[in-house]
Amino acid sequence: MVLLIKKYGNRRLYDTSASEYITLEQLAQRIREGALVKVVHAKSGEDLTQPTLTQIILDSRGAARLLPVPLLVRLIRLGDDALAEFFGTYLTWALDMYLRLRRGAGAMASFNPFAGQMMFPMPFADFFTGRGRAEPASSAADVEPPAGGPTEQVADELAELRRELEELKREMSRGRRKRS
Repeated sequence: MVLLIKKYGNRRLYDTSASEYITLEQLAQRIREGALVKVVHAKSGEDLTQPTLTQIILDSRGAARLLPVPLLVRLIRLGDDALAEFFGTYLTWALDMYLRLRRGAGAMASFNPFAGQMMFPMPFADFFTGRGRAEPASSAADVEPPAGGPTEQVADELAELRRELEELKREMSRGRRKRS
């Protein structure tokens, strides 16, 4: 069941299932507990789910402090298409790689005498965690994205790109043999 949240002009959020006003942090907690949410403008019905979830990430998790001012200025100056490409491609890819690294490191932890040590270089850990050091994953479930999410889509796209790359390699190899 999808939890319907109405957002009013004064930025208040109303949980229609509980018939109560909630804070952004309470909404974040419900999402962490597994709730699927849809946020709509109370009067127009416009879907505000994406901007609200983005606000949760930037505000309640302190992610805004992880983004340096020069990067933010550049992102603001980018055209809409370039910005969408940046977020849709690069950040999704970077998060996917990070989760794969954590999953792999977590699986190898029992064989690693340095399991309690830092897993990633400091800047990489700072970028994704904001703590200055990455912690080993306690289980694969801790880092597995929900099925059907953007990470799964990126994995499918990466697999397709790998297939295309292999095909190109085969074609190039055939072309070299013909010239020889």
